[in-house]
Amino acid sequence: MTQSNTKLQVMWNRLLAVVEEQGQALIRAAFSPIVRECGDISAGIFDFQGRMLAQAVTGTPGHINTMAEAVITLRARFPVQDMKPGDIYMTNDPWIASGHLNDFLLLMPVFFKNRVIGFTSCTSHLVDLGGLGMGPEGSDIYDEGLLIPPCKLGSKGEVNALLMDIVKANSREPVANEGDIYALIACCEAGASSLSQMMQEFAINDLNALSDYIIETSRNATIKAIAALPKGTWHSTLTVDGYDAEIELRAALTIATDHLLIDFAGTARCTNKGINVPLNYATAYTVFALRCIIGPEIPNNAGSLAPFRVTAPKGCILNAQPPVPVAMRHTLGQMTPDLVYGCLSQALPNIVPAEGASCMYDLPLRHVPEAADLGHQKFATELVFSGGTGARPTLDGLSATAFPSGVWGSQVETTEAAAPILIHSRELRRDSGGAGQYRGGLGQHIEVSSAIEEDIMLFLSVERVGNPAKGRHGGLDGATGRIRMGHDGTDLPSKGEFRIKAGKTLIFETPGGGGFGAPQNRHPNALQNDVEADLVSAQAADKLYRKQP
Repeated sequence: MTQSNTKLQVMWNRLLAVVEEQGQALIRAAFSPIVRECGDISAGIFDFQGRMLAQAVTGTPGHINTMAEAVITLRARFPVQDMKPGDIYMTNDPWIASGHLNDFLLLMPVFFKNRVIGFTSCTSHLVDLGGLGMGPEGSDIYDEGLLIPPCKLGSKGEVNALLMDIVKANSREPVANEGDIYALIACCEAGASSLSQMMQEFAINDLNALSDYIIETSRNATIKAIAALPKGTWHSTLTVDGYDAEIELRAALTIATDHLLIDFAGTARCTNKGINVPLNYATAYTVFALRCIIGPEIPNNAGSLAPFRVTAPKGCILNAQPPVPVAMRHTLGQMTPDLVYGCLSQALPNIVPAEGASCMYDLPLRHVPEAADLGHQKFATELVFSGGTGARPTLDGLSATAFPSGVWGSQVETTEAAAPILIHSRELRRDSGGAGQYRGGLGQHIEVSSAIEEDIMLFLSVERVGNPAKGRHGGLDGATGRIRMGHDGTDLPSKGEFRIKAGKTLIFETPGGGGFGAPQNRHPNALQNDVEADLVSAQAADKLYRKQP
């Protein structure tokens, strides 16, 4: 390595520290628990052309990888020559930002020696933005809340007060929304300040050499990793629960010499419910899944993302077009990793894990419509729980772990302090992980009720209630999810709007991951440990794992 490259490598390491400081600023300043406690964010540094150089470790692929494209879009929308220090741009347009209205994306130009040298950007989830809210019942985007086109949030350091008033006036949680927007501003400012300080210390006037080094090195490494793969085209189909009928997702994976192409042709058309997925969001999770297998050690930036291409017919459910409803786009968007792994497992059979719960199991909750008239407490919150991941070729799946989203689970104490919610139980679901030589990760059993003598509205949109996570190479399927009111209550469908009656308990069980390899090949010590830890029952051990005479 030359001296020049050594210096560039040192600057790259420093840039990682800058973006991590940026992300932590957002988390520490946020009001909403889903941001502060669950890390539902992204933060990154971009060069003068709008290419992503580095991202904070904390964040979801749905935010990070959509942000990488959104910055380029906003960079083209607003002329750089018109930008001033302290300017900040914002949008929550689902087809530009992160796929639904609740995610706000900010962009801030970074000035050094009186000229723009790059940008900071970040995204986070606002808990409520009017309309029907975080549920699948909207008939179009206008039902779902307030859409803000690309605009100026701040001008020369002054926040657009009218815009802030509009956001607050269209929310059931105006204080939290205002606080979260200021947290996003603080995130951009922290990144800009640290980046300028870094440039001063390294005595550089622009990021050109550093950005070219980062992007070209990452792109070349990714192309090298792709070149080592078998060449060809493989197909996969994934059946998901859908809203009121099952939906087929289809993918074709083509591995070429210098790129990968995923095509969703054949996937079902959009529905009239808010589970449709803009292509930017479907692409974000698709590429993330592939990058977890192909060159996972290569940093995530514009260079390493470039060789992965995703296409889909307009109007299919993974390429939803305005103005269809998309509020719960994560429900199917987060299923795309299992879809593309169905292709990749044919090319790389001993590397790809079994299917997992995949779809984030979240619980958007808020006051009932008549609360204001009756003088009852008003609130809106969103709890996040996870199922189990699929077993890996040489390791068990992870229990109660969010893959692919990476969102941390809601904490009991924080939840009960922030909203009138009581969590009675939260524990691992015994026998929910698919049996296999390597066992699937376990889901969770959670019991929730109103902490006061008032009903609560629940907005459900989850998957794997009708179609379990499938095992791979002889591994068995994981347990399906299940939602019901009380131990003797009727099961609820996976999607819809429901009322939790005061005094009633919602029982929420998340799915388990599929197993990998034949269960009879599981090491006896591993099975014994599972039984002793109450992860697998003695009955399941005898029925599913013992070799039959």
